[in-house]
Amino acid sequence: MNDRADLCLGADFDGVHVGQDDLSPESVRALIGQDRWLGVSTHNPEQLRAADLTSADYVAIGPVFATSSKENPDPVVGLEGVRRARALTRKPLVAIGGITRQNAVSVIEAGADSVAVISDLFRDPGKSAEEFLRILR
Repeated sequence: MNDRADLCLGADFDGVHVGQDDLSPESVRALIGQDRWLGVSTHNPEQLRAADLTSADYVAIGPVFATSSKENPDPVVGLEGVRRARALTRKPLVAIGGITRQNAVSVIEAGADSVAVISDLFRDPGKSAEEFLRILR
């Protein structure tokens, strides 16, 4: 569930992901308990260091590339931002923002453990998902 710990609980989802302007990770953890996943979005080294000190299970970094899924996206961090993020945390690192089938491997090679994809799945969801699974295995 994105942003909403209350809906995560109400729907009995496995976890919640929060951004910089949402409830703090520790407030969310207090609501969802220890058995659900908690992820935190970050956009620069300072935010990543702060998220790394929380009880978050994973940290997201982005946008890696230009993205059209947000009205006012944070500045692009690029592959170098993924490399820096990898050096700052031992937690699983999720890259987000402008990830496509064409650039996903380079993002993983830069240090991300996984990628979050939005736009590239909309074009042909079934085919896109199959291709992502094939590419990232």
